[in-house]
Amino acid sequence: MDVSGSPSYLLDTNITAYIVSGRSKLARRLLGETLARGPVAISTVTEAEILYGLAIKPEAARMRDAVEKLFQAIEIKAWDSAAARAYSTLRACLKRDGKNLAVADLLIASQALSCGSILVTHDKAFQHAAAYVQIEDWATDLSEQPNRRGHTRTR
Repeated sequence: MDVSGSPSYLLDTNITAYIVSGRSKLARRLLGETLARGPVAISTVTEAEILYGLAIKPEAARMRDAVEKLFQAIEIKAWDSAAARAYSTLRACLKRDGKNLAVADLLIASQALSCGSILVTHDKAFQHAAAYVQIEDWATDLSEQPNRRGHTRTR
């Protein structure tokens, strides 16, 4: 929590992408509401992943503008020694539990843990870390998506 008593939020890469692209209207709305009450941030790990996505799509000028606008509205937290310490603990706990996360996901979850932030993600893989990191899904409007044949699947 920040000094005002409001919880702080750390956005994962997929939520950040859904906000920037407009794919999740709910995530966009919740970001606006949350920014009015307290801090919202991304990790430098998420920043790197988003910038990589733009680097492989140099023609995406409109997306680049949306990313820059979002980056100006939120805090970008450097991955630091406190996150490294949280990483070692979280990774050991997950290993003990027989669970695993992709490296970037583990880095982001560790940073949320070290900052005392709520991790905002739509990635179900983070449920492995839910016993250790508080998680919210701001993109529940994407939970049921029809596939190409018109069948609905739950992610």
